[in-house]
Amino acid sequence: MDKNTVIGLLLMAAVFFGFMWLSPKKAPSEAPDATESVSSSAMSASGIDSLSATEKEWLVKNIMEHGEAVVLSDSTRASRLNDGAISLTAVGDSVVGTVTVDGVSLNWRDVQRADMKKMTVQQQRKAVEAVRNASLSMGRYGKFSRFLSGSDSVVRIENDVLKLELSAKSGSITRAELKKYDTEYTPDESKERKEKVVIFGDGTNTFDFELPLPQAVNTSDLYFTPTVVNDSTVLMSLPLGDGAYWGIEYTLPRGDSYVVGMRVVQKNLSGVIESNNRNLGINWSQKLMRQEKGKMFEERNSALYYKYAGGSVENLSESKNDSEERKAKIRWIGFKNQFFSTVLVSERPFNTADFKSSVLKNEPYFLKNFNTRAVVNDYDWSKEEAARFSLFIGPNLYPLLSSLDRQTVSDEDLSLTRLIPLGWSVFRWINTGIIIPIFNFLGSFISNYGIIILIMTIFIKLVLFPLTYKSYKSQAKMRILAPDIKEINEKYPGNENAMIRQQKTMALYSKAGANPMSGCLPMLLQMPILFAMFSFFPSAIELRGESFLWAKDLAAPDAIISWSGNIPLVTEYFGNHISLFCLLMTVTNILYTRVNMQNSPGQMPGMKWMMYLMPVFFMIFFNNYAAGLSYYYFLSLLITIAQTYAFRFIIKEEDVRRTMAENAKKPKKKSGFMARLEEMQKQQQAMLREQQKQQRKR
Repeated sequence: MDKNTVIGLLLMAAVFFGFMWLSPKKAPSEAPDATESVSSSAMSASGIDSLSATEKEWLVKNIMEHGEAVVLSDSTRASRLNDGAISLTAVGDSVVGTVTVDGVSLNWRDVQRADMKKMTVQQQRKAVEAVRNASLSMGRYGKFSRFLSGSDSVVRIENDVLKLELSAKSGSITRAELKKYDTEYTPDESKERKEKVVIFGDGTNTFDFELPLPQAVNTSDLYFTPTVVNDSTVLMSLPLGDGAYWGIEYTLPRGDSYVVGMRVVQKNLSGVIESNNRNLGINWSQKLMRQEKGKMFEERNSALYYKYAGGSVENLSESKNDSEERKAKIRWIGFKNQFFSTVLVSERPFNTADFKSSVLKNEPYFLKNFNTRAVVNDYDWSKEEAARFSLFIGPNLYPLLSSLDRQTVSDEDLSLTRLIPLGWSVFRWINTGIIIPIFNFLGSFISNYGIIILIMTIFIKLVLFPLTYKSYKSQAKMRILAPDIKEINEKYPGNENAMIRQQKTMALYSKAGANPMSGCLPMLLQMPILFAMFSFFPSAIELRGESFLWAKDLAAPDAIISWSGNIPLVTEYFGNHISLFCLLMTVTNILYTRVNMQNSPGQMPGMKWMMYLMPVFFMIFFNNYAAGLSYYYFLSLLITIAQTYAFRFIIKEEDVRRTMAENAKKPKKKSGFMARLEEMQKQQQAMLREQQKQQRKR
């Protein structure tokens, strides 16, 4: 080995030992363990998870932008993410804190290093996944992401008539109970004590606002902080930090109010919400609960209603699945049962609304599913009080609904009484202008509604008495003239003598002072009242639960015989029971038909059978209707029969004949009707002569 080689080796050794001497040495406590030296591929193979470099950067960024601003003990400004299980603080470009997994609090640095001496592989994976999801939520929902998890609690407010439960999860009313009404639907008939009417509860009603974040979030997914302002007001808020918050304030006035005030409150949201989005979406759905004994009739009278701002009230189909998309201003939306409703009234009209109604065929406790999505435009996120609503939860009582205009946030005529089906315009006018005022007046000092119906029936019969008397007198004249009319028909038989027959008959009517229409016209004038009562009784909540004689509920069928099972067609139209008041009405109707036919001789035999079959058809139709309606028709027919026999006693045929004879001696001025009828006869005769002339030419 030469001299140069030795020098080279010595220099190399000097450099090596110098490098070793100058290199920093790790303390024993900082020495890397086996887990730190594991490669990422080895970590993945062993089931250990970790955040990528990009995910770490986004975690810091999201906590700094959307976390709660805090000041550390050394006056350093930082941001904190604290949603219960995760408590992380971002300082600079690092994150420290803890993550709780399966009840065990883990240091986030230990989780990042995958220190398996302090946790299991499963705990480490759960911790990383929880933080990853929290970071994604913050990126999507901003400051609202911290409210995606939390603990639920219930706040109760009530007054004399309404009891409400509000849930911290969703910040909405989740249960509504009417304190003055009992449910008539009792699946367990052995229960003696009735329960109060629950309009919705146990998850059957969801109501939420849609907040326009980078990814829209529904308030039903958030956990609110409930604050009891006073005994009638509750605030559900989302404290976003730095003086910013968003919330819903509910106010239930004391006394007997069924209207809940809803006020959206907010502050300092300019950096939280996308202010260029000026829409506030509302999603509302309800599974309509059964309240009455008869499901079929209750289902017929349940529907989703809505009113155009300044316009009419419309509704979806009561009998089948239905949906509508309305791009028009909507003032209120109502989910209506037969006797109870939930109605949302907006201070500013909804600009668009989508409605959907589904019939629940095989649900014993529910009737329908109602769903609504509506949008309020021009929503100002900078206002502290941005929107107001009124929520009516109560009975479909006409005086109550007509007075709600003064209790809601709207300043227009809401026409909420349209929730009560009182018939078409003429029939509705009779109900609202005559029947309901009389009914309410009698109800103010008489507690038995069976007696009220009796008095009201007598009153209506007294009002109609002049028409009924005139009708019977006309029938008496026609009965006396029946032999003369028969003689004319026999003297001028055949179609070729039809015009002569008609002329002779009309001359006989004119001479005797009889008008064939005078008997029908009074009956026609009574028909609107009969149809009005047909609409009124099934809709009168005053009759609900009111008993009379054997009927336990005048608003439901008074079944005396019931059977189980489904008989095709029979169950659909007749039901699975027999109602006694309906049976009495049918028997009375048959008797009335017989009496009426005695007063109207000369009818064809086939027509007689049809007249006797009509009461049977009415029985099939009315068997499922309210007992109060059948009871009213039964009383009305009974009084009519009594009037007929009274008229027979008062109006003697001899007197009628004498009056007709005297009328025949007097010179007669043709009535307008008779003059028009004779003119028509002349025209028909002229046409007949022209036809005969044309036939002879051929």
